[in-house]
Amino acid sequence: MSTTTMPAPGRSVPGPGGPGGPAAAPRVVRQRRRRPGLIALSVALIAAGGLSGALLFTASGQRTAVLVVARDVPVGAALAEADLAPASLALDPAVKAVPAAKKSGMVGQRAAVALKAGALLSPGQVTSVSLVKAGEQVVGVALKPSQLPASRIAPGQKVLIVSTPDASQAAAAGKAGETPGAPKTLPATVVAVGAPAPATGVVVVDVAVPATDGPALAARVATGAVALILAPQDGS
Repeated sequence: MSTTTMPAPGRSVPGPGGPGGPAAAPRVVRQRRRRPGLIALSVALIAAGGLSGALLFTASGQRTAVLVVARDVPVGAALAEADLAPASLALDPAVKAVPAAKKSGMVGQRAAVALKAGALLSPGQVTSVSLVKAGEQVVGVALKPSQLPASRIAPGQKVLIVSTPDASQAAAAGKAGETPGAPKTLPATVVAVGAPAPATGVVVVDVAVPATDGPALAARVATGAVALILAPQDGS
């Protein structure tokens, strides 16, 4: 015969949640829905970023063997083998440079402009044409700013050396009632242009003239009674 035990008066029966009150309801954990399209897009963007970075690193690391000027070369001088040196540089495709493999072809060429040591050699800086031809002499003409045109003088330009009468000759001609004739001119080619002197602004311009006229021009330059004007250039 079974006996049923009843709780004592005033005492509560513990619930399933243990003593102290009813059991808490379990939390419902919602699972996030994965979006395959968004994941695929993220993976594609990461891959594209890595690929672009790799391409940029590869492009920036590409170097080209080119020629640089090893020592100063004056305009009109022939290039020697010691004047050029190879260098490996990362260049923009827009930069025009002479490949190092063409060094032998550059030797013997003449500098069309003054070349400075350490500068990158470009094709337009050299020429196969000599500014001083056979049968010509180079004469240095010292000129004040008033004896030069304001336009920039550059090697290769055609000029005229004008003989200007000095004050004593002009006075003597006036007393004798003589009419001065047209000034004498001598065609020349500019070979080099020096820097202006700091104090006086005098510029020495080297010009190539026929050998028969070289001594007379040098004597005239010593008196300072000369001026330089630009002659019509070829094709003008």
